[in-house]
Amino acid sequence: MSESRVGLVIEDDEDIRGLVRVVLAQAGFDVHAASTGSEGVEAAKRLNPAVITLDLGLPDIDGFEVARQIRQFSDAYIVMLTARAEELDTLIGLESGADDYLTKPFRPRELRARVAAMMRRPRSDSPASEPAAAPSSEQLIVHNGLELSYEARTVVVDGVELNLTRTEFTLLYSLLEAGRRVRTKSELVRRLRDEPYDVGGYISDADERSVEVHMGNLRKKLGDTPQNPRWLQTVRGIGYRLAPSQE
Repeated sequence: MSESRVGLVIEDDEDIRGLVRVVLAQAGFDVHAASTGSEGVEAAKRLNPAVITLDLGLPDIDGFEVARQIRQFSDAYIVMLTARAEELDTLIGLESGADDYLTKPFRPRELRARVAAMMRRPRSDSPASEPAAAPSSEQLIVHNGLELSYEARTVVVDGVELNLTRTEFTLLYSLLEAGRRVRTKSELVRRLRDEPYDVGGYISDADERSVEVHMGNLRKKLGDTPQNPRWLQTVRGIGYRLAPSQE
């Protein structure tokens, strides 16, 4: 990893904070830590981290609000760490701007693997190839008034540039790249993990549900609707595909 990669741990439990610091440091990050939500938000502004681990149950501001505030100025990958296993908490976390989540207690190896997969995807300010599915030579994709530039990591709709998270960008690019071919939820989970579409690790119902949440967030930013899709068409019980051309 490059020297510029900074990791930020926002966690009030000293033992867990120390464990996560070690995991990220072993993965090559320059690691900083904060024990409260407000300290974490200020640190994220100051440090511009590439990845943030975020505890849900902080003493001052809950992790949901911290994620929302960080998303106003940062495209860092956010991994939410939570002792709560309820699906609702997970969904709220993803809707707040988190890219992934792990339930405590977690295995350090799993956290490192999740972070490594995220970092293989390019940051918006640092274009790079994606091993799971390298971009085509045609970097600009245009469809129904939407323009996606893979190289510049930008999405413009009807002349207005959108502020997408890197997870949302990857999902949108995956569907545009596939054209009218259906991408199953499992395939999209593997894409986010930087695995091949047809093979890879175990995909849980929660993993597929997280894709649904990210797609919902993406739809809101696009101004799209499932009932009359301009770009994102749901294939019920399977996954998603690109809506037909309207031009």
